[in-house]
Amino acid sequence: MQEQGSVAVIGAGVVGCAAAYALACENRRVVLVDRAEPGIGGASYGNAGHIAAEFVQPLPSLQLLLGFWRQLFMLGGPLDIPLSRLPHLVPWLTRFAAAAWRQRENAAHLAPLVRSAPAMLDKWLQRLGRGELLRRNGFYEIWLSGNAARRSRAQVRIMDRLEVATFPAPTELIDSARRAAHASSGSGLWYPDSAHVIDPLEVARAFATGALERAAQFRRAEVSAVHPRAAGVDIIAGEQSFSADAVVVCAGAWSAALLEPLGVCAPLESVRGYHVELPHQRALVDAPLLYADEHVIVTPMVGRLRASTYLEFRPPQAPADSRKFAQLRRKLSAFGYDGAPDGAEWVGARPVLPDYLPGIGCIPGTEVFYAVGHNLIGLTLAAVTAELIADLVARRQPPYAVAAFDLRRFGARKAMHGEARVSNGIA
Repeated sequence: MQEQGSVAVIGAGVVGCAAAYALACENRRVVLVDRAEPGIGGASYGNAGHIAAEFVQPLPSLQLLLGFWRQLFMLGGPLDIPLSRLPHLVPWLTRFAAAAWRQRENAAHLAPLVRSAPAMLDKWLQRLGRGELLRRNGFYEIWLSGNAARRSRAQVRIMDRLEVATFPAPTELIDSARRAAHASSGSGLWYPDSAHVIDPLEVARAFATGALERAAQFRRAEVSAVHPRAAGVDIIAGEQSFSADAVVVCAGAWSAALLEPLGVCAPLESVRGYHVELPHQRALVDAPLLYADEHVIVTPMVGRLRASTYLEFRPPQAPADSRKFAQLRRKLSAFGYDGAPDGAEWVGARPVLPDYLPGIGCIPGTEVFYAVGHNLIGLTLAAVTAELIADLVARRQPPYAVAAFDLRRFGARKAMHGEARVSNGIA
């Protein structure tokens, strides 16, 4: 195959590593750039590991707008919107509310990508010789409250409308979960088309390694700006600045600072998630298990369980809230796990756009592409997104319609002159 042009991929999270691999497979000269080693610096490291084929409908909904207050952290829920940040968040929350009225339309755009994700990821990992990282055992959602059966039936109706396959969870699983939690009743569903990975960091590393084996380079640097030229793009990274024929911005929650000086409105918000790890504890089932009443997902991984929750609207660099780790461990103890604080803890910023659709596209008139804002399903969509980016860079027609993911849906920003600084670097 003839060697193609050079492409810089900014951000070595799982989406950036996947994009680097997809582009390297097309014999492009790829440079993957990040301030941290692949998979380490951003949200990819702490991913719950759930390949969410059931997540075909974006989160903004009229039902959520009316009942979001029930999910607030102060009431024991997963949602934390600090009052001090409300003035900053008003524009984002306004867009979120507007998207609730377009949920069905947005689901039609998102669903084809999500439905294809497990098979695509499976194909990639098999090709890379890392097929053992993915387990296609589905996903379980259980309720352990007095209204468990009613809530389970309601969820079946929603999934039927979305054409997502579900089956009743095995009685043995429900009984085991109920006994462990000392619950008087329980109900649950199995989503057979979903999956999980046993180590999200290793998935990102597998993609990066696959790219490097195809002559890609990794450059550890902190990118502060990208400057399109008549032919190519300058990547500004202090003494390590360089040029490429094209650039793909995959910098997670830090992407807006690179895109907005180019006239692109990228209303990315940092929505942080927390996890704790339970070393050497046995899973109730070899699949992600969502305790729906408490919004906690427990995923079996190599040598440990990883329990994840929270939607915390705080900046990436804000200190971790120790109350959340403590609350999560209390919930795990109530479910029957050993919640003692002897496992790893993590907090990280998920990059979320207000309509909960990803941003995938190209800045018109330039060779600047982007794959940003994958909210809670970056790992799920990494391989699918990477193939779309490879198509866009090659100016091919992608297999899925991508116009709905263009960031121009949020309007435009007046481009700034000069170099745009990124205070927190690239992750």
